[in-house]
Amino acid sequence: MASSSTSSPLPALLLLVLLAASSAAGEDVAAAGGRDKLTRIRVYMHERFAGANATALAVVPSPLGANEAFGRVAVLDDELRDGPDRASSALIGRFQGVVAGTSLPGTAPPASFQSAISLVFTAGEHAGSTLSMVGPVLGFAGAIERPLVGGTGAFRMARGYCVMTAAAAAAASTAVSVVFETDLFVLLHKP
Repeated sequence: MASSSTSSPLPALLLLVLLAASSAAGEDVAAAGGRDKLTRIRVYMHERFAGANATALAVVPSPLGANEAFGRVAVLDDELRDGPDRASSALIGRFQGVVAGTSLPGTAPPASFQSAISLVFTAGEHAGSTLSMVGPVLGFAGAIERPLVGGTGAFRMARGYCVMTAAAAAAASTAVSVVFETDLFVLLHKP
């Protein structure tokens, strides 16, 4: 006959799971409360598509034709400014990178691109620092959101996200230029 003193491992396992969960939650609270800091930075990306001072150029056309995005590659060296008006705002850095068309014709979204961008700060509070942004651009209607995956200088160990929208004051935007309000939500780790 089996002994009734044999106990089930379930209570011990449950206790172990609860201890592990409370330990992990404590680490998150400590990190949020002490060492990490969420910072919002607003800059304005000024881009020109044509003319002698163009800052965005298609360097490889789509092999599927001029009206297709798939396979198109563009390079960017846009201005980062502290305001939407180019004439009255200070140049604080560059928005540099590569964008490649990744959506085949007839697929959703109709114009999808993959981007690798460096925000290079050359003046102001963050001079000498960079942020790296990698991810998809799923069209240009509405907000464009991409992850921030790291940085240098003041942004070492940074992570977060970026939300870009056409600037409200971009009435001066034309078919050859555009201004994007760029909100950077950066989680900075302080050792």
